[in-house]
Amino acid sequence: MFRQLTRIRHFHTASTLHSDFSHVVIGGGIVGTAIAAELQEQDGNEVLLVDKNEHLGQETTSRNSEVIHAGIYYPPGSLKSQLCIAGKNKIYDAWTKGKFQVPLKKCGKWVVAQDDAEGEYLEKLKKISDEVDVPVSFVSTATAKTKYPLIRAETAVLESPTTGIISAHDYTLFHQARFENSEGTLGLNTELIGIEYNKGTSNYTLVLKSESGEMEVTSDNVVNSAGLYAPEVSNLLLPKERHYQGYFAKGNYFSYQPEKSLGKVTDVLIYPCPNPNASSLGTHLTFDLGGQLRFGPDLEWLDIKTADEIDYTPNPQNLARAYEAIKTYFPGITFDSLHPSYSGVRAKVFSREENMSKFADFVIHEEEGYPGFVNLLGIESPGLTASWAIGEYVSDIYHK
Repeated sequence: MFRQLTRIRHFHTASTLHSDFSHVVIGGGIVGTAIAAELQEQDGNEVLLVDKNEHLGQETTSRNSEVIHAGIYYPPGSLKSQLCIAGKNKIYDAWTKGKFQVPLKKCGKWVVAQDDAEGEYLEKLKKISDEVDVPVSFVSTATAKTKYPLIRAETAVLESPTTGIISAHDYTLFHQARFENSEGTLGLNTELIGIEYNKGTSNYTLVLKSESGEMEVTSDNVVNSAGLYAPEVSNLLLPKERHYQGYFAKGNYFSYQPEKSLGKVTDVLIYPCPNPNASSLGTHLTFDLGGQLRFGPDLEWLDIKTADEIDYTPNPQNLARAYEAIKTYFPGITFDSLHPSYSGVRAKVFSREENMSKFADFVIHEEEGYPGFVNLLGIESPGLTASWAIGEYVSDIYHK
């Protein structure tokens, strides 16, 4: 179950005489792994990182666009804005200094507008970007047509030069190495099935299940970074009247395999303007580090109650709708060149109806009445970009 099983019983190494660990982090996606690394690097901490899968980063972390977001879409002052920009800067600073051996490419992005309403939307994005000091600039439609003649942008193009792509797998391994090199304890194939707050000793008892059976560990603090399962983890501890309801929005991705080559399509990511009140950024054009184009994600709300009900099979019924959306900015694409590829699911804090009128920010806070229990809910995009900064943010909750 644990890579360093004997360390679990070294009770005297924890920060109190009562607990096995100073912190237990539940969920080993990119966010949980970054949090665990930050906490373990603090003097005196003994951190256990628990994940139910065989390897870290096997769920949402491995099912996304792998984009380093610039931070232009989110309301200034929101956690999404602050942590996206800070996380992006952490990545690029480490990369520039040669301290970051993770494959990435600072390729840039165009957001393209096809009518006056979308042009006004780009003006709003420019205003937000200026307010949060993220560099963007307008590219004339004539220049855009000359540079990428296969891309349609009728009204305006907003360029974001600090957008990039990164290997999510290698980025997770980077934070895993930080964690393990500072002697953190990793528990894989291990699921949390129970948690209780002990008022007398002000710590937590966690019941963990693996192939070898069940065991209890105690911790002064608990971080719930379980992603799609975060509401369920939280509800194991909180009273019923404080339970969280999770919502799930699936995103299907489509591979691009043209019958005949059209020539170079683009060297930058291409994003359409999202529909008003949408919960996603539209079915956009991205590519991997090998240059292979792909499209997605689209947006498909799931009528399910728990993450265990998720079916990750790409929905072929969405292909026609995706094709129509892509055609608005890539008119030369053919229906037969698109193929369902993979899907991911976004963790949502609001229902489909609520998302039409509310901005869904990250939820990161210590739960009232449960000292040391920090909940992270709705950690969707830009979670990958923000992960390093989220790790620092959570560490600061405990150490400031």
